[in-house]
Amino acid sequence: MSSEAHSSAEYIKHHLQNLTFGQHADGSWGLAHSVQEAKEMGFFAINLDTMGFSILLGAVFLFLFHGVAKSAKAGVPSGMQNFVEWVVEFIDGAVRGSFTARNNMVAPLALTIFVWIFLMNLMDLLPIDWIPGLATMLGLPYMKVVATTDPNATFGMSLAVFFLVLYYSIKMKGVGGFVGELTLQPFGKWGLPANLLLEGVNLIAKPVSLALRLFGNMYAGEMIFILIALMFSGGAVLALTGGVLQWAWAVFHILIITLQAFIFMTLTIVYMDMAHQEHH
Repeated sequence: MSSEAHSSAEYIKHHLQNLTFGQHADGSWGLAHSVQEAKEMGFFAINLDTMGFSILLGAVFLFLFHGVAKSAKAGVPSGMQNFVEWVVEFIDGAVRGSFTARNNMVAPLALTIFVWIFLMNLMDLLPIDWIPGLATMLGLPYMKVVATTDPNATFGMSLAVFFLVLYYSIKMKGVGGFVGELTLQPFGKWGLPANLLLEGVNLIAKPVSLALRLFGNMYAGEMIFILIALMFSGGAVLALTGGVLQWAWAVFHILIITLQAFIFMTLTIVYMDMAHQEHH
């Protein structure tokens, strides 16, 4: 039982660890072959699987949508053109419903966020052992395929949105208007310390909540898939039960991965709208 528990723990740790490249304790550079090595590499280590899959899926998104845009024609559209047009119309409707100012960048930003995050989340539906098993055969110690289960990726996207919000807040309101919102709302000039505390916390909470919401939901979903996969090593009855649970969770998870992409996109639109308003 102790050996079985140990192997189960090792299996979970293996599937939750990124393929990390960085500087070892002896000064050499290379891949981390244990969780402890990855921790010791520090801030400047790079999770190669997160970078690779996120860039690959971003390229897939651009390739597909660009190809459909180039080949689009009047008359009876192809199935792919129908799908892309439906996605674009859906995003356009979401932007029109939540963004009251005028900025031609917001709709393309919302489209990119929604499709890119959806594709990264969609990788969670691949069988849990396929790509990590292939990586092991190729001599790679780890391989996580769902980039949004890495907080580095989710915080990177949320900080990009945060800097856009800051940029447009200052651009639309000026430095004085932006500082005024942080210091004079909601209690006026006599409540400046309280205003700065409340508005500062509210401002910082935006990227943190965006990142942690996406990361937390996807990490939990990945963990459930891993725990279900462990059932396949527990005999025929547990394996059959695991197969049913895996199918049921995958069907339900389709809703989760879509919803998380939609929430991230919608909050981005709302934050951008707030940045264009004089008061919020």
